[in-house]
Amino acid sequence: MRKSFNRLWASVIEQLEEDPRSGAVFCFINAERTRLKMLYWDGTGVWVLAKRLEKGRISWPAAADDRCKLTLAPEALALLVGGVELKHGSLKPWYER
Repeated sequence: MRKSFNRLWASVIEQLEEDPRSGAVFCFINAERTRLKMLYWDGTGVWVLAKRLEKGRISWPAAADDRCKLTLAPEALALLVGGVELKHGSLKPWYER
């Protein structure tokens, strides 16, 4: 999770074979599923957003095939970042508001 703007941008192009300027949000998660980074082009510049969980893990869904690329609906991404487990539709035990 040490990658910043340029390296995340390059990962989108080289590994995911996508255009970072497409308007999509590109998410990167660490192996422990405790940190998440998002890369987004808003038309004027690049946003990098980061989240580190203080406890628990993000319930990240597995890709349908062996590729590292997964497509999510915006609602599903919002639920994942908000602490909802997509399989059961319930809040993770660590989630507090």
